[in-house]
Amino acid sequence: MDVGRVTLRARLSDVDILWHINNGVYLTLADFGRFDLLIRSGAWDQLSKRGWYPVMVNATIAYRKSLKLGQRYVIETRLVGFDAVGVFCEQRFTVDGEIYARLFGRSRFLKKAGGIVTVAEMAEALDFDPAGVEVPEWVQRWAVDGALPSGREPALSEWA
Repeated sequence: MDVGRVTLRARLSDVDILWHINNGVYLTLADFGRFDLLIRSGAWDQLSKRGWYPVMVNATIAYRKSLKLGQRYVIETRLVGFDAVGVFCEQRFTVDGEIYARLFGRSRFLKKAGGIVTVAEMAEALDFDPAGVEVPEWVQRWAVDGALPSGREPALSEWA
């Protein structure tokens, strides 16, 4: 439950025509923070040897200040909590401790053999108790309100 930190610098491939990190690139960069936390905690070894891997299910990001070409920044990542099949995290893009952007995400783990890894299965594999971590109510609502049907259910794009 510690905060993971990754220090990066805004590269030419990250920025857009206005010379700041492109809004869509933040989601890609956030992957570095989540995987860093998984690897440093030792969870990645345990989960990947079982054929389990994470996928992002929901993500919401708010932008406050621009990260410009060449600027150093830190991606801070922490777990917020769990539901039956999801892992909630908060990620902050910071400069000298100041938040420039913040992302809330919900991931789930899938089995290469097929199916979803439950948090109970993950807790057993990683020897932790998810019951001690309370997901804020607004985060739970956000996950439900922003969710799409599963990939096996229809989700037709029909504009009114």
